[in-house]
Parts: sequence; structure tokens; C-alpha cells
Amino acid sequence: MKRAIPILVLSVAGLIPVWRYEPSIGGTSTTEAVAPAPSTSAAPGSSSQVVAGTTVNTEKGPVQVEVTFDGEKITAVKMLQQPNHPQTTAAVPKLITETLQAQSADIDTVSGATITTEGYKESLQAAIDQNATAASASPSPASANEVVAGPTVDTEKGPVQVEVTFAGDRIGSVRMLQQPNHPQTTAAVPKLIAQTLQAQSADIDTVSGATITSDGYRESLQAALDAKGA
Repeated sequence: MKRAIPILVLSVAGLIPVWRYEPSIGGTSTTEAVAPAPSTSAAPGSSSQVVAGTTVNTEKGPVQVEVTFDGEKITAVKMLQQPNHPQTTAAVPKLITETLQAQSADIDTVSGATITTEGYKESLQAAIDQNATAASASPSPASANEVVAGPTVDTEKGPVQVEVTFAGDRIGSVRMLQQPNHPQTTAAVPKLIAQTLQAQSADIDTVSGATITSDGYRESLQAALDAKGA
């Protein structure tokens, strides 16, 4: 007798990154970012958020933490990078224990591991700030989104125009409709957008090396914010 051999077809879904750069058209390109920050992710099967802090380069070596949050509560801390040193190895469990007790980066320095402690606290605070920003920027399910395009600002480098998506009164995302086709602009735009999502206003710093683009971005952004409030 012939036996039928079942065939199992597997499909793999691709992941779409949060930051995306669309092809340039007529000397301009578009960039879009949506809050929360891309380093924040949901833990599988739970409402927890896993956030990686910044990498802090110390004299002993790089220090980076990964924090698991349940809402605003710190439930776990993991070292992604740490100096390969006996004093650091001994200090890390103490630092994590203090963090879970204090629920903040306001913890004591571990004797004999001052440099590692300072790097740990800096990376930890960055993760806490990211989690707070992501939580505040997340729109409620019932809120209606409103999309407002700012005016086109003609600069020496080329036209700059932003499009802002509002979730209620908050800035939920920013998209570049037009921007100079220049490497410094390409590098600056994600920083400008990240600052906007954090500040929730056009009161942001100029990105070094991209002053003209920064000024045009802020002008178009402020006009979009004013149009929203009108």
C-alpha cells in the first residue's frame, strides 16, 4: 500500500523596523518614527516591557543594563555588558538587588566598584526614562488620531516639511515629507524626531552638523503644532 506523506508548510513573517527610509524623490527623502522608542519591546505572553539602557563606556569597559518593567515597576535587571573584572562580578548582584528595592537609579555605590556603579546607574536611568516616555506617549485605544502637515520651509540645503500625527493632545509620531538629500540630514532627522517625541514640543536642540535642517524642521514642526491648536 502507498502511504501519503503529509507536507507541512511553514511560513515566516518578516519584522518591519520602526525607522524606515523611503527612496529619495526629487532630491528629498522621507523618514518616519513612532513612539515608543525602538529599544522598548513587550515580553512574550505578558504586559511587561523590556528596555535596554544606553551603553556607557567606562575606564574598566562598557556597561549596559536591560530592565524589565511591569508598568512603572522594575521587576528584573539584566547586565548586557559589564567589565570582565572580579570586583564588577561581585558588585553586580548587589546593584541589581538595590535597584529592585529602590525602584529607581538612586542607589548606593558598591565599595571597590565605583566606576562600574556609576556606569550602571547611568544606563539604568536611561532605561527608566525610555520606559516613562514610552508609557506617556502610548495613545489610549479610544483616542482619535489627527494628522497635520506643517508648511514647506525652503532652506539653503533644500525643502524641509514635517507631518505630525497626534494621539489626542500628544505627539504620537513625526514623519518627514521633505528633507535635503544629504548625509548629515539623514543622520540628523532621527535625532530630531526622537527629541520631539520626548519633549512633546518644538523646543528641541539643534543637531550638530545639521543646523540649517534643524531650523527648518523646528519651523515646520511648530507650524503643525499651532495648526493642531487652532
